[in-house]
Amino acid sequence: MASRVAIVGAGPCGLAQMHAFEQARAEGADVPDIVCFEKQSDWGGLWNYTWRTGLDEWGEPVHGSMYRFLWSNGPKECLEFADYAFDEHFGQPIPSFPPREVLYDYITGRAKKSNVREFIEFNTAVRWISYSDETFSVTVENLADRSTRTEEFDYVIVATGHFSVPHMPSYPGFEQFPGRIMHSHDFRDSREFDGKDLLVLGSSYSAEDIALQTRKYGAKSVTISYRTNPMGFPWPDGIDEVPKLSHLDGDVAHFIDGTTRRVDAIVLCTGYQHSLGFVAEDLRLRTNNVLYPDNLYKGVFWLDNPKMIYLGMQDQYYTFTMFDGQAWYARDYILGRVTLPSRDEMAVDIAEWRAKLDACETPIQEIDFQADYIADLCRDVDYPEFDLDLTREHFKTWEHHKEESIIGYRDRSFSSPCTGTVAPAHHTPWWQELDDSMATFLGNK
Repeated sequence: MASRVAIVGAGPCGLAQMHAFEQARAEGADVPDIVCFEKQSDWGGLWNYTWRTGLDEWGEPVHGSMYRFLWSNGPKECLEFADYAFDEHFGQPIPSFPPREVLYDYITGRAKKSNVREFIEFNTAVRWISYSDETFSVTVENLADRSTRTEEFDYVIVATGHFSVPHMPSYPGFEQFPGRIMHSHDFRDSREFDGKDLLVLGSSYSAEDIALQTRKYGAKSVTISYRTNPMGFPWPDGIDEVPKLSHLDGDVAHFIDGTTRRVDAIVLCTGYQHSLGFVAEDLRLRTNNVLYPDNLYKGVFWLDNPKMIYLGMQDQYYTFTMFDGQAWYARDYILGRVTLPSRDEMAVDIAEWRAKLDACETPIQEIDFQADYIADLCRDVDYPEFDLDLTREHFKTWEHHKEESIIGYRDRSFSSPCTGTVAPAHHTPWWQELDDSMATFLGNK
């Protein structure tokens, strides 16, 4: 009997995994039966934008953290599929920093080309995964009719991502704050804060971008409170960084340096938790958001049972190409094309990678670390070649561009590691471009 593979989630990781199997099938491989369970009503994962926050139409926690007016905050050339270039999808070169609608169209374009939708059961939530007698039992619920069933699989691939369950700290005075307090997971439209004085807590990508977006769309002021170190970018007028929040007194925020600000609303850009409560304890990944989680060989295979596979569970500079490398490696393990070493050898390899990560002190070193990881994945599989070293340089250049102009770095152009095409400049500087539609971005409107 053919082996069966369950994939949990039809976002970029799950789509990459199904695409990898379809590439093997097209080359004549005997591919196992694939079933992908997706709790949303459509594919795309986080990129499947919804206006909803809190709970979805079925009463399930909303998966998406995507917001209107989000643009890529890194060069698209650093996430370009090696086997599906942007030029191929759009039929023309496009600028290096697309808005979310454009990237969603690109991600799903490859999925449509490889016809993977037929493997996906939508509106289906995975409730429990366990392992016994060489077999995984996967219990799922059909959200439309609330029926449940349990199926048996030989392999399970968890591709749920880890940017959906927010980390929600509390500070003295939150209970009496008269304005809105929200996590970036529930942030949807910058225009909500037009004319308001906004406090953003955090010092990473979400804090950086939400501060810029809200100011761009009319916030009167944005105060960014950092816990340890400021981001230190050359912020435009109306955005300031201050030390850690101490407490609130009504609508007045007090910071540990003794300064105060009156604020109308607070956005917590305080990160996310890996939340895998549907996985049995002996299979469940527990980790902080790091570039190389413990107990995952190749960052993918569960150390105590490599048939339990996790995709995209690390912190990320690279995204889509890294997910592809992981998906290709997982596929080739399942197809018997690559073999894994003993548990002890895998544990040593994990420890070596984590020691390399511990030695990283700067973002530049972290970029090289993750690029080296992708190179290691691709070395043993037939993922199409692309200029990985060029993407390293792009990321480093991008870091410098942000330091030079935090509102202007998205106006820069990069070259494709797949086709060599140099991206054209966008017709409108990002700081002045208020229309994020695909039609306007592509110059069709």
